Amino acid sequence: MPTRVLIAKPGLDGHDRGAKLVARALRDAGFEVIYLGLRQRPDAIASVAVQEDVQVVGLSILSGAHVPLTAKTAEALRAAGADDIKLVVGGTIPSKDVARLQAAGAAAVFPTGTDLDVVVDAMRALAQNMDSVS
Repeated sequence: MPTRVLIAKPGLDGHDRGAKLVARALRDAGFEVIYLGLRQRPDAIASVAVQEDVQVVGLSILSGAHVPLTAKTAEALRAAGADDIKLVVGGTIPSKDVARLQAAGAAAVFPTGTDLDVVVDAMRALAQNMDSVS
């Protein structure tokens, strides 16, 4: 059964080309991808993640609010009883913020310019780690 991934754009960021490219790359690599779209609230992302029974939520954030939006989404997943869903973040992310995002709940961080093959390989590794824990 393919790993189910929800891709969402939290906050007010209106640019989604990168998110759509990642969604397509994951789909082409055999993942089942649900693209939630622009301007999503963290609680709505968590709700859809639970409803769609996804294993991974991917946030695409270009607005500079990556740390608070990641923390709020991680908290919304916990509040929904879905803390087993892995959270990954991509976008305009300075290297100094990677550790803060991981502390906020991100299992993986993909700064702008990360090669799509690297994203796909990291997502496969994440999915395999989840399978071995189950």
